[in-house]
Amino acid sequence: MNKLAGLSRKFSSSSSLNAIKTVTVVGGGLMGSGIAQVAAQAGQNVTIVDLQPEILNKAQKSIQNNLSRVGKKLFKDDTSKMESFVKESIDRIKLSTSIEEGANADLIIEAIIEKLEPKQELFNKLDKLSPEHTIFASNTSSISINEIGSGIKRKDRFGGLHFFNPVPVMRLLEIIKSDEMSGETYAAVMEWGRAVGKTCITCRDTPGFVVNRLLGPYSAEAMRLYERGDATKEDIDIGMKLGAGYPMGPFELADYTGLDTNKFVLQVLFEKTNNPVFQPIPLLDKMVAEGKLGVKSGEGFYKYKK
Repeated sequence: MNKLAGLSRKFSSSSSLNAIKTVTVVGGGLMGSGIAQVAAQAGQNVTIVDLQPEILNKAQKSIQNNLSRVGKKLFKDDTSKMESFVKESIDRIKLSTSIEEGANADLIIEAIIEKLEPKQELFNKLDKLSPEHTIFASNTSSISINEIGSGIKRKDRFGGLHFFNPVPVMRLLEIIKSDEMSGETYAAVMEWGRAVGKTCITCRDTPGFVVNRLLGPYSAEAMRLYERGDATKEDIDIGMKLGAGYPMGPFELADYTGLDTNKFVLQVLFEKTNNPVFQPIPLLDKMVAEGKLGVKSGEGFYKYKK
């Protein structure tokens, strides 16, 4: 089944009284713009909120380009349908630098900096601005959902929606259940995740959730293997791709997600679990300190053209 082609149909056919129809994404970066895109192309009205206009402009251009690629894939030689798909999807997206403008949505997804305090401040503010029915969700990849939502009153309407990068391509969505998330909220976000074309899995609020809890040791041990000089990074990447069937090797993946992000995730996992496998890696710390963050900086374990 072509998931993209069926998105709008699946969403419009929903009979749930709690169907999510309007979405606000706070944070216009790579993750935020990707989440906004999949919601808009599924037929939902989306507001992207970011304090920096230049980030919003970049997000709009990125979404436009991505939608054009999706349109070509869906409609092939039918230029009229392709152009209509792109235009209708773009028209559903609104850009704003004001959180107040996006507070009145059915679902608000936070995709800002991966730090606890800014996330808490955002949700505490939204809790006062948003109507009672609004569901809150964080796209955090490693921070405790319960800690992020500790200051809000609507704990029954709060959880985690952890997307993977690039959002329009990666099919998985981790739904993280906070301790007080209601069954009604869980059903609503599960239905929404499927409506935007994702395969949803569920995890309780545990460090790293499912994917990063398992990916962390894999990535860390690959870096230590290379750091000790046991094998080259190229051979380690080839080994995992051809020997384990992974689409990317650990160093290619680390560069793509960002070495600073890798460092932060490992740090959080070590603090929360005290498992030595997550201990700081000198090589990774050195590269981050030198600004070698991967694809986004032009150099990580490999070099890239900006």
